[in-house]
Amino acid sequence: MTISSSLNAGVAGLSANASRLASISDNIANSSTFGYKRVQTDFHSMVISSSGDTYAAGGVRSTTMRLIDERGPLVSTSNPTDLAVRGRGMLPVASQSSVTADSGSSPQMLLTTTSSFRTDADGYLTTDSGLVLLGWPALADGTIPSYPRDTADGLEPVQVNVNQFSGDPTTRMTLGVNLPATDTESTSEGDTQELSVEYFNNLGSSENIRVEFIPTVPANGSSNEWTVILRDGALSDAIVGEYTLTFDDSRTSGGTLASVTTVSGGAYDPTTGSMIVNVAGGPIEIDLGKVGESDGITQLSDQFAPVSILKDGSQVGNMTSVEIDANGFVHAFFDTGITRTIYQIPLVDLPNPNGLVAMDQQTYLPSSESGSYFLWDAGEGPTGEIVSYAREESATDVAGELTSMIQTQRAYSSNAKVIQTVDEMLQETTNIKR
Repeated sequence: MTISSSLNAGVAGLSANASRLASISDNIANSSTFGYKRVQTDFHSMVISSSGDTYAAGGVRSTTMRLIDERGPLVSTSNPTDLAVRGRGMLPVASQSSVTADSGSSPQMLLTTTSSFRTDADGYLTTDSGLVLLGWPALADGTIPSYPRDTADGLEPVQVNVNQFSGDPTTRMTLGVNLPATDTESTSEGDTQELSVEYFNNLGSSENIRVEFIPTVPANGSSNEWTVILRDGALSDAIVGEYTLTFDDSRTSGGTLASVTTVSGGAYDPTTGSMIVNVAGGPIEIDLGKVGESDGITQLSDQFAPVSILKDGSQVGNMTSVEIDANGFVHAFFDTGITRTIYQIPLVDLPNPNGLVAMDQQTYLPSSESGSYFLWDAGEGPTGEIVSYAREESATDVAGELTSMIQTQRAYSSNAKVIQTVDEMLQETTNIKR
């Protein structure tokens, strides 16, 4: 009984050390694999009941665990869609086959900590191993709607149509203009000052708002009053707004707006210093400046000067590139200089990352042992941030693995020696009867 248990213990030792050698070889083989998580093999003794002075060897068994929560060092790259996670959290991905399959259901979400994504023929951000990045799509204005955080149902494959066209209509305009004070004096000829401001309609085409500044010329003195008429070129110069402006001529506030009276068009709001006029493509907010402040329209000296004309919107342009910031927002850049947010990439966090089921290509699948996952905004809660232009190296320490290999080899040889010794002892027992 005792001798045979020694034999069984030796066999168990060989099996356990063989398993450890397998994990070591896997770790060394993937020492250059981006995002690889090291496998650790632990030994656990087995105790068999003993009675009196007799002891029965129980042997050993081995268990392996992939240390998914261990992170390798980050290295910089030249690709803006090379992604890594600095800190806690994992990127949601899906296999390309599940994305292209016309099943009518959402693709199976897998998790990874780093990957190199590039656009494929259909514009999906895909790795060379066939993983597609998942994210929440943004609305047309660049905002991200409220999606469920405890399920992957809201996630979609990130599709970037490089070279697609996009325009941005004008919705706001600021008029920083100085009107000549001398034009409102009784000796003035009352010439109309004109200004044409370009805006972009809903189709990205260029249109113009023609602004006419007509001074009020009094019989005596100075009126400090102007009539402003706004004409839309897209409506054959039809009037879309008319306002009467009076200016302060006091020592402390001379040249600033004293009052704005609405004749037609959107009402002037003194709290914002602007009004909303309806052009052919829709409403545009035009900022004239607040009463008593000098950051909008002023009346000073004898020069008509458009000092600062600001507006949003742009003409139709081509998408040239995409980048992903630390908070997971996917920004599309156009050759017209505008930037749009088109997706948000969340970070997935679980109570026990080491309980994930390891799959091919450094991907992992949530399981009952990993716990319920939650989709966080990158940089919030327990999660870290997304780093672009970066990859995560393998978590394998080659020097440590080689040292473990030497220890494993010695332990394997020692267990083999135990078996050899037991065999010799059994042979001696057999030789008792001759």
